[in-house]
Amino acid sequence: MALLSLATTIAPRVTTSEEIDARLAPVLKRLKLPKGLLQRVAGVYERRNWAEGENFDDAAISAGKRALAAAGIQPGQVGLLINTSVTRRNLEPSVAVKIHHGLGLPSSATNFDIANACLGFVNGMNLAGQLIDSGSIDYAIIVDGEDADVIQHNTIERLLSSEMDRDAFMSEFASLTLGSGAAAAVLGRADRHPEGHRLLGGVTRAATEFNELCVGSVDGMFTNAKELLRGGMGLVVAAWKEAKRDWNWTNMDRYILHQVSSVHTDAIVKATGMNKNRVPLTYPKLGNVGPASIPITLSQEAEHLKKGDRVLLMGVGSGLNTAMMELAW
Repeated sequence: MALLSLATTIAPRVTTSEEIDARLAPVLKRLKLPKGLLQRVAGVYERRNWAEGENFDDAAISAGKRALAAAGIQPGQVGLLINTSVTRRNLEPSVAVKIHHGLGLPSSATNFDIANACLGFVNGMNLAGQLIDSGSIDYAIIVDGEDADVIQHNTIERLLSSEMDRDAFMSEFASLTLGSGAAAAVLGRADRHPEGHRLLGGVTRAATEFNELCVGSVDGMFTNAKELLRGGMGLVVAAWKEAKRDWNWTNMDRYILHQVSSVHTDAIVKATGMNKNRVPLTYPKLGNVGPASIPITLSQEAEHLKKGDRVLLMGVGSGLNTAMMELAW
């Protein structure tokens, strides 16, 4: 199976961390918290939000159309659409149905959502790859669209409450790092597309005893940051060590990590011994765009990659789960 194309939709409205600080000035003063926590602690200076009249699913459709065009694949050739968005308007129908319709896919194209926090896009690529390799389908498209506006608005309104204390404030801190964006990838058979980028496989591991450390909804995202980092790092290190039996990832040309913060990135780099100079960063300007962050980061780095480069897609998702997948550029 091969990755044939990537396309992204970057939300146009820039929201700086300084702007959020200004909105939170009363509670920061009351709790005696310094300004600039988002920059100094998380390394997030900006994030993107949709402009008036824009929305996450239309952005995902736009990315999907451009990904299909870049791959030279017609909608009628697609056998599978997987939407991996955390963001959703309602419990049903699936987000995938609007995107299926918007892309003009045939009625024969299976479509559904995969929800696995920030790992959804990688999980979707893995599942689609298995179906392609089995001969069940020829082409698949994986999409994701995220909208951080509502959760950030609700979080800021709640943080301004006179009942907010320091512990409660910090438990919602991660919500302020989120950003909006969309991405799409087209996958196909490697034997028909030698120009494609081979997905070679990888590992996934779970530590679901930590399922309550990061719980999110449109009302807010609540985290136990210290325990989340500890549990996530334990899982990543264990999976990394186990993977050494079958994979050699000590000298990859790029490590495309899920973009959370400087704290998480630095901890992963240190624990695994990967070369930090080969870890491109998008969180300083885009924030944490959920499942879209890995394809967005890969797309932005693509112009610097050359044929034969080894790329590792890697992330940790709430729950906790981790996934590592090697891509031959």
